[in-house]
Amino acid sequence: MTKPTQYQPTEVLITVMTYPHPSRGYQELVCTAGITRNHEWVRLYPVDYRYRSQNQQFHKYQWINVRLASRGAGNDNRSESRRPDLDSIRILGPPLSTDDDWRERRAIIEKMPVRTLNQWKALYDSDRISIGIVRPAEMLDLEIEPSDPEWKPEWQALFSQLTLFGDAPKDLAKIPFKFSYVFRCEDNDNPHRAMIEDWELASST
Repeated sequence: MTKPTQYQPTEVLITVMTYPHPSRGYQELVCTAGITRNHEWVRLYPVDYRYRSQNQQFHKYQWINVRLASRGAGNDNRSESRRPDLDSIRILGPPLSTDDDWRERRAIIEKMPVRTLNQWKALYDSDRISIGIVRPAEMLDLEIEPSDPEWKPEWQALFSQLTLFGDAPKDLAKIPFKFSYVFRCEDNDNPHRAMIEDWELASST
């Protein structure tokens, strides 16, 4: 007999929100992550952000309270991943201020571990740790490359199915470019490339 999933109310400062991506099970998903009061990274998955009620649509650097499943719930074996009870999301206040050189935000971020990309990769191999801060030794470039302006056929078909059999999906434009940071870490002379998928890439506000 399968044990019921146990959820724990958790306060999370949202720090990561990606641009939405189509999903078969949830219409679309926004990869979301943040930091708990205990200074631990958590990944909230899945989050159908734009389909939440307005009073549940949090912003970056905003504290929320949400019930999270214990580690290991679901099929995601990354150590920080937690399945949220989406209906439990409650916003606790306005986003932290950017005044005084982001003092309020930096006070939390600077308590989190900083490692090189290779060090984080080693921790993923050993402990499935998949979120962390990298402080490059040198920033080399911001690459912007053309990408397909339309969603691939399987996602277009999904949008059509949702329109036919369920609630009308919200318009979701495809970003016609790929963005990447190119940087070097102190323990490796070879450059790294990290894709940028932030919500703000296509935000008009």
